[in-house]
Amino acid sequence: MMAATAVDRVRAGMRRAPALWQMPWLPLVMVVAAAAAASEQQVPLVLWSSDRDLWAPAADTHEGHITSDMQLSTYLDPALELGPRNVLLFLQDKLSIEDFTAYGGVFGNKQDSAFSNLENALALAPSSLVLPAVDWYAASTLTSYLQEKLGASALHVDPAALRGLKLNASLPALLLVRLPYTASPGLMAPKEALAGNDEAIGQVLSTLKSEGVPYTAALTAVRPPRVARDVALVAGGLGRQLLQRQSASPTTFSPVSYNDTAPRILFWAQNFSVAYRDHWKDLTSLTFGDQDRLNLTGSFWNDSVARLVLTYEQLFGTTVTFRFILANRFYPVSARHWFTLERLEIHSNGSVAYFNASQVTGPSIYSFHCEYVSSLNKNGNLLVPGTQPSLWQITFQDFQIQAFNVTGEQFSYASDCAGFFSPGIWMGLLTSLFMLFIFTYGLHMILSLKTMDRFDDHKGPTIALTQIV
Repeated sequence: MMAATAVDRVRAGMRRAPALWQMPWLPLVMVVAAAAAASEQQVPLVLWSSDRDLWAPAADTHEGHITSDMQLSTYLDPALELGPRNVLLFLQDKLSIEDFTAYGGVFGNKQDSAFSNLENALALAPSSLVLPAVDWYAASTLTSYLQEKLGASALHVDPAALRGLKLNASLPALLLVRLPYTASPGLMAPKEALAGNDEAIGQVLSTLKSEGVPYTAALTAVRPPRVARDVALVAGGLGRQLLQRQSASPTTFSPVSYNDTAPRILFWAQNFSVAYRDHWKDLTSLTFGDQDRLNLTGSFWNDSVARLVLTYEQLFGTTVTFRFILANRFYPVSARHWFTLERLEIHSNGSVAYFNASQVTGPSIYSFHCEYVSSLNKNGNLLVPGTQPSLWQITFQDFQIQAFNVTGEQFSYASDCAGFFSPGIWMGLLTSLFMLFIFTYGLHMILSLKTMDRFDDHKGPTIALTQIV
């Protein structure tokens, strides 16, 4: 019956994916894709809609195939142009194919599945599409892509408050539902978290079904988890893990977030230090440790200009304010928007110190990351003082910032400041060129050899050879 149904769907030119546990090839795809995800960083993407004939059969979804951003747009464009104008985006913090393999009903244990509502939605949807491995860079820009295609801003909604929202089938709407996924030391924590997210999906779909609103839904993740495995599934390893001591993880602060109606600017650094007259102060804990007391007064954001303002009381005996000024511009040559950290200003006692930071730049859909952003020469000197010599020095270690196309509290894929030609690459190139030169010279010498074309005949006169060229 499954084979006949699949043939009928192919003949109809439609991609209607069966439930997750009904796909005989899905476990193999999941295993291969999960193995690749460890190095390539992919996330799954599940699409379904209340309309028919939105997706054609995907010819490239073979085992191990990774869906790129261009291929993803070919799948999404027909659904956004021909399908319902109401789009639901279920965005989970972390998700991987291993989660479906370990906690879904792919091995026949449907009653123990953590994705019962999702599987039921896929089984009943007139058209659906399952992409086991989507390039993380493409998935991270999915929200901004949908906003551009629909011409509507993303509306962050809570599943419980969805009933009070009136949707119009003729007007475009992008509803963003955040689904947290947090690991904890408990043995069943990952499965319980996934099951709770599945209940939220079922609650939202039930609300839309009761109101009769047509929709297209998508489920993906902000980023892939480093480990998405339940320790109870490790064969023979439970006793050893119970006896092992859990290593203490280092303290990690969350990024500074400026919000108006939604998160607009994200800023983070592993170390934030500033010096005045060679007297250094570490501002890491004051900035990222207790953000409830952090003064962001004066911060500002729009589509073209962003300003992040950090104010510290009693720093070097006075009030000191740091201003990050960022600009977002469109460049026709690359046909995309790029952001630049125009300058960093330090205000204190009525004076202003400027640092040119134009090298902090990248595509506006990405964040910027650099190991060191500093005014010191030994750390790259990406911050150039406006006046020399400067009384102020500033250093950021593991610096990351994003002021445009921010989705939630997570950075997008980072445009890194590291150059492509590292010392190792230069050594390899020079060695290869030297070996190529030796090979070319030897080949030239071999081709230049000439053999004698005359030989001595014992019946004739003796040949006298005066010179051989």
